[in-house]
Amino acid sequence: MTARVDTIQLKKYQPFIKWVGGKRGLLTQLLDKFPKEFKNYHEPFLGGGAVFFELFSRGLLKDKKVFLSDINFELINAYNVVKNNPSELIDNLEKYKKKHNKEFYYKIRELDRKKNFRNLSQIDRATRFIYLNKTCFNGLYRVNKKGYFNTPMGSYKNPKIVDEMTILDASESLQNVTILKQSFKEILKNVKENDLVYFDPPYYPLNTTSSFTSYDSNCFLEDEQFELFELYDRLSDKGAKVIQSNSDTEFIKNLYKKYDIKTVSANRFINSKSRGRGKISEVLVRNF
Repeated sequence: MTARVDTIQLKKYQPFIKWVGGKRGLLTQLLDKFPKEFKNYHEPFLGGGAVFFELFSRGLLKDKKVFLSDINFELINAYNVVKNNPSELIDNLEKYKKKHNKEFYYKIRELDRKKNFRNLSQIDRATRFIYLNKTCFNGLYRVNKKGYFNTPMGSYKNPKIVDEMTILDASESLQNVTILKQSFKEILKNVKENDLVYFDPPYYPLNTTSSFTSYDSNCFLEDEQFELFELYDRLSDKGAKVIQSNSDTEFIKNLYKKYDIKTVSANRFINSKSRGRGKISEVLVRNF
């Protein structure tokens, strides 16, 4: 008689927004290089949160404290609304879906220019944020120097404005997570020995014409990369396990030369010209 083997199908949790530099296409390569054991988990530069959702899906965050953070207020507000008010958010997105057209898109996009924008409820701001993310060009979150969202409308025939199950699943995964609006520099106070920290910052430009280095009104160039390196060192001194994704450039490889550097291959989708998309190499920096 053959013994019956039951296989458990793990539930798949995934990002509820698109994000520049998102790691969905790199998850297998990345997680193969993550430590097998760690205490708690920290992910600043949260973005779409693909790594967090994958770790949660695999059960690797069970009974651990999780700290997710980003400096982008609209992004962090959306995460908190997904966590605490998913049903109201879905209802609002349904209304936006029915109204969606070019005129409505630009009307919603212009709201952050209005004096009463800050008086909008958290749910209304999250609805706007997700709606624009689903309907703008390539899901590109871009603001000008005044902090106003300025990405044009995308040319999607049927954008998935309401992704109900993804939002509800994301809400479930976030219930015991601490979500913070803060700079990456502020994570130091919460990180302990044997914690795992994953950095996915705005990448150092591959060349002088690389244009996207910011998703709020602040740039992230050499000075900020040096600040991140100093934090990386301090976290290492505390005994934390630290991993960082960044561009495959001599600047980054020289900066982190005392650490373990691996090269991974990623798909690049955010480019106005099709020939600028495709495979591109990135580096993964580890202190273990």
